[in-house]
Amino acid sequence: MSQTELPDQSTSPDMASSPPAPYIVEDYGRNLQLLSDGTVIRFEDYNTLPPPVLPPALSVVQWKDVVYDSGLGLKLRVYKPPAAVAGEKLPVLVYFHGGGYVIGSFEMDSFHACCLRLAYELTAVVLSADYRLAPEHRLPAAHDDAATVMSWVRDQAVATGDAGDPWLAESADFSRVFVSGDSAGAGIVHHVALHLGSGQLVVDPACVAGCALLFPCFDGVERTRSKALPGPYLTLPYSHQGWRLALPQGATRDHPLANPFGPESPALDAVALPPLLVVVAQLDLLRDRDVDYATRLKAMGKQVELVEFEGQHHGFFAVEPFGDDKLVRVVKRFMYGIGGDAAASN
Repeated sequence: MSQTELPDQSTSPDMASSPPAPYIVEDYGRNLQLLSDGTVIRFEDYNTLPPPVLPPALSVVQWKDVVYDSGLGLKLRVYKPPAAVAGEKLPVLVYFHGGGYVIGSFEMDSFHACCLRLAYELTAVVLSADYRLAPEHRLPAAHDDAATVMSWVRDQAVATGDAGDPWLAESADFSRVFVSGDSAGAGIVHHVALHLGSGQLVVDPACVAGCALLFPCFDGVERTRSKALPGPYLTLPYSHQGWRLALPQGATRDHPLANPFGPESPALDAVALPPLLVVVAQLDLLRDRDVDYATRLKAMGKQVELVEFEGQHHGFFAVEPFGDDKLVRVVKRFMYGIGGDAAASN
């Protein structure tokens, strides 16, 4: 169990000399508690996902941890598969894990397994990045960290000598960078795409060739039909409480960081978004939001492929990293340009 005291707590000279003892204002189940004085108590045994059994074939994928922001002590995990040809340059997949912006890490067994599989089956260098979590660091902290990750990738593309990571210098094709993530990680991907398309984030000479959003964590105040769907890992109360912990204090789920088409969200018509792959799960309570996102962007003329997985729930890839071969095939088709036209279902 870890305990963190949030900043920005103030006292008044008019307060009594013996303030009341801190009390719980948010009890987020097995994950954490937020106390009235801003203290956050995190529980180390929050992970309820079944431990994945790694196929022996994945042992050929090498991995290591690298610091991408020394000031904040933030790291990413680099995965390097065996190249088909010695010295072959491979596409780069930047990956952001899920967890509602509140929990999760690239070190979790399930996310580690997902990235091992992606590196192996996509034949790509995978960069799985951690980012600051709420409520200690409310949004947009995670998006700021994602921008730092992308700037680190840009710097690696031009680095020489000891300034560059040797694995990336040897294997990475920075002209074929893709950005992906699941759930909250997919929400981060949207904002990376938005900042790239609007010019707020520049990664030249690296080139982001596309973004793959896996069951993105979007929301809004208006109730959608799919929100009535029960989920084994994501329920409506759990989702809403997560947003209360993640968004700026006092913000609603129509905040632009939660709702890409909320009343105060930036217009996307003129934004030159990179090609997008949006994967949704049929039984996900966020399904309608995700489909609406892809549909609206397609109506604007954006290049968007929408793929729906029947019978699946939110987060199914992290829950069972080796459970559905079709997901990785869909991402590979998107990355390597096989197929081309948008799909309505899978």
